[in-house]
Amino acid sequence: MTRIGYDEQMPAATTKIARNIPPKKRSRAVGAAEAAGTHPQLLAGAPLDVPLYKEVKRLMIEAISGGEWVTGKAIPAEWALAERFQVAVGTIRKAVDELVAENILVRQQGRGTFIAAHNRERLMFHFFHIARRDGLKEQPTVKLLGFRAARADAEEASRLNLAVGDPVFRVRNVLSLAGRPIIIDSITIPQALFRGLTLAKFRDRPNTIYHLYQTAFAITVVRTAERLRATLADAETADLLRIKTGAPVLEIRRVALTFDNAPVEYRCSLVNTTDYEYFSDLSKSS
Repeated sequence: MTRIGYDEQMPAATTKIARNIPPKKRSRAVGAAEAAGTHPQLLAGAPLDVPLYKEVKRLMIEAISGGEWVTGKAIPAEWALAERFQVAVGTIRKAVDELVAENILVRQQGRGTFIAAHNRERLMFHFFHIARRDGLKEQPTVKLLGFRAARADAEEASRLNLAVGDPVFRVRNVLSLAGRPIIIDSITIPQALFRGLTLAKFRDRPNTIYHLYQTAFAITVVRTAERLRATLADAETADLLRIKTGAPVLEIRRVALTFDNAPVEYRCSLVNTTDYEYFSDLSKSS
């Protein structure tokens, strides 16, 4: 196919220009591509077998992760994006649709399309999976137990793509529901990604933890990967959750990922499931 539009792929001959050729020849090829109406960034990065809208999506993600488009402000209109990338509006719309489906962007009727903000509502619907047995979700209250600089152990290093001994921050919280302590969160994040984070900044954040990551450090969590298993409460866990030592608890090990599946947080949660259970509605988080 030669027409650039909706689902079509980049022409193979055009994409080949951008690979394994000297810079001068590549520059001339890019110039020719621009003259033909192909955005040079699309030319430079497009795999042979990826639809054009996927490449537009990639460039839009780069604009978000690079801080060009910021949380709380609308991204450019579809016609402006079509001009920027020199593609059809339908191609832009398909890329935006996919980013909306992945909860990276959100459309607001009559206002435009915005980068999804990690506020409390988003936390409850997309990242907080503990609900009462009757299905009711409650907003947790959080008590900070500890914040300190440390060195990554083997487990943390493996989950965060770090070397053992790399500097990290470790945070510990107790989350209460309806006034009862239900969850203990142990959080590890790389210091390299959160330079300047202090106890005061973490403790006094006005919104959720992921909102702090997004607004203060330009790190947007786009999805999480979780593993669940049953375990038994040790003495400290039992004391914090007001249960008996040896009582069953649910252990959730979560890796939070930003764009390109890059890990930014490792979290181990221990949950008292006497009156609560794990609940995830994929239709709301996909």
